[in-house]
Amino acid sequence: MTKITRRSALITGIAASTASCTSSPRMTPYTAVSEGAGGIFAHGVASGDPATDSVVIWTRVSPAEDLGAGATVTVIWETAADEAFTDMRGKGETLTGASRDWTVKTLLTDLGPGAVYFYRFRIGDTYSPVGRTRTLPAGAVDSARFAVVSCANYAFGYFNVYDQIARRDDFDAVIHLGDYIYEHGPDGYGGETGAALGREHKPAHEIVALDDYRQRHAQYKSDPASQAMHGAHPLIPIWDDHETSNNSWRDGADNHQPDTEGDWETRRRAALQAYYEWMPVREPSLAPEAFFRSYAFGDLLTLCAIETRLMARARPIEYTEIADSVNSPEDLERFKKERLWDETREMLGASQLDYLDRALRTSVAADQPWRLIANQILMAEVISPDLNPHISEEDLVQLEQLWDQARAFVKLSALGLPSNFDAWDGYPAARERFYAMAKDAANVDGLIVLTGDTHTWWANDLTDRHDDKIGVELGVHSVTSPSEYAKDFLGGKGAEYSLLTNRDNKAVRFLSGEDHGYIDLHVSKTVAKARFMAVDTIQSPSYNAFEKAAFTIKRPSGAAKFAGSSGLGLKERFLFG
Repeated sequence: MTKITRRSALITGIAASTASCTSSPRMTPYTAVSEGAGGIFAHGVASGDPATDSVVIWTRVSPAEDLGAGATVTVIWETAADEAFTDMRGKGETLTGASRDWTVKTLLTDLGPGAVYFYRFRIGDTYSPVGRTRTLPAGAVDSARFAVVSCANYAFGYFNVYDQIARRDDFDAVIHLGDYIYEHGPDGYGGETGAALGREHKPAHEIVALDDYRQRHAQYKSDPASQAMHGAHPLIPIWDDHETSNNSWRDGADNHQPDTEGDWETRRRAALQAYYEWMPVREPSLAPEAFFRSYAFGDLLTLCAIETRLMARARPIEYTEIADSVNSPEDLERFKKERLWDETREMLGASQLDYLDRALRTSVAADQPWRLIANQILMAEVISPDLNPHISEEDLVQLEQLWDQARAFVKLSALGLPSNFDAWDGYPAARERFYAMAKDAANVDGLIVLTGDTHTWWANDLTDRHDDKIGVELGVHSVTSPSEYAKDFLGGKGAEYSLLTNRDNKAVRFLSGEDHGYIDLHVSKTVAKARFMAVDTIQSPSYNAFEKAAFTIKRPSGAAKFAGSSGLGLKERFLFG
């Protein structure tokens, strides 16, 4: 007997119609800024890693000529309480040179909590653009607001999402969940689109060496919309894999070939050096890869930014490795027990887990109602629907050109395996350790996980293996990178995949691969509101912006829960429940 549920009820006609039946959203037209800063300060300015009394400010000097390897330049920095710099609050100088790729990073100190400051740099009589930043608040805080972004591939389109964020002045910070740059060359991921748009990656090959990573960061920070966003708000970033190489882990990466690209440790070290040179962040004292921090917003919330790639992560499982050995439910159970749930498969590592435990306990002791986790990869359990009835041989051939594991993945989808071994689903024992820590340290009170990586919108329930409620997860779409859940993927199969995945996974409350954008997350003492803000195109700097969907989150019994939604179509509302 088949049990009819809110999800299984949609199986009839699923391939015939996947329209969401939404009403037309109200769109606002914009044209992104067309030029960057230029001149000596051609890469603009940026700020980040705020504290209650300090913040990092950044710029880069572009020398008019080659000054030589040992040359240095003195750069003056200034900060003020007003944009006209009539109320000066600080002034100093710092040196830069070729050894740090002419980048400038200064920690402004002795600042007031919860205050807006303006800053600029100067060489002689030449000034940089003026940047605006903000320190963390202290004491009683009624609310905080964040823009949450991820996955900005320069070649795939214009950074209109960044442009939208730059137009706002009400964000406390921009939380960037990784894939800030991409490592591919013009013949790789996004290359064809980049050539068509005139946004081809530089240098014109996959980046491997230090100078390569520096050039790629320079290209991304030359983008006018990126400069506008960085100049408007402080950044709280974490990295994902493409800041080094695709599907990276502690000892390697899927997109790193030692026989042609050299030693992984050398490449990783070069990528991190360039990252710390070009990003407005404080550098960790333990080790370059130990990039995890926490930020307290008065008595309202603590935001923990975690590292899931380079410090402790075990090598991801690949579908091609198990395609010949997992052919039955019995094989599946053996694989889960012996390999998937292997307790030694780490994600965070003991030192980071201990740090998070202390941060959450401190948050609880401060009587904060909310705890946010800035997290790279999907945390909710998402099992792949059986795709075999929906994917033809022609589709498989096309998919294999994009992903060499496609055929194995589709075959194994009949057995109910995770849809992504590179996500937390590939490390379930490590995920349970994180959940256990959150339960012990904070009783999972007010836990909201923010997730990037997938180029897809998600609203997910988080539960442990005992079905105990942990919190909620908000997944943000990309700035430009394409989604496999978008309706134009495989000639419409992406929308069908999205609907099947939503239907077959209890944890998934909302899922959409359409429309790039960011999350506008507004947190108050009693409620959090997540607005999924979208742009209608990234193929042109002229675009429309609109609210795609919105979700209300409350904590009636401690654990964060979805309490409502708006902007969803008929099927989406049915699946949201």
